[in-house]
Amino acid sequence: MKIKIVPELCTGCKQCQYACSLAHTGKANPWRSRIRVYLQEEICLPMIAGTDRATVSGMALCPATPVYKDPNTGMVLVCDFCGDPPDPQCVRWCAPRALTLIPE
Repeated sequence: MKIKIVPELCTGCKQCQYACSLAHTGKANPWRSRIRVYLQEEICLPMIAGTDRATVSGMALCPATPVYKDPNTGMVLVCDFCGDPPDPQCVRWCAPRALTLIPE
């Protein structure tokens, strides 16, 4: 499975960040999320940590995947697709459908 990112659909609401942190830590804290939303030249760009299973529609991905660290523990945060079978909460809570789960 892959997570497809369509930046043109992203509104910058950051629900994906809240949903991810809530699923992994039990608290809504976007700084403990495995996904972050960045504003780049008036386009909101969700970036998923430490996975090569993300694809950005219509844009080239940088060769390095982003790495985020938990601000409290320093532990590296890596996307685990919210378990097995994959149920990424970032995709589930993305109302504008900027994130979708697709087969590889």
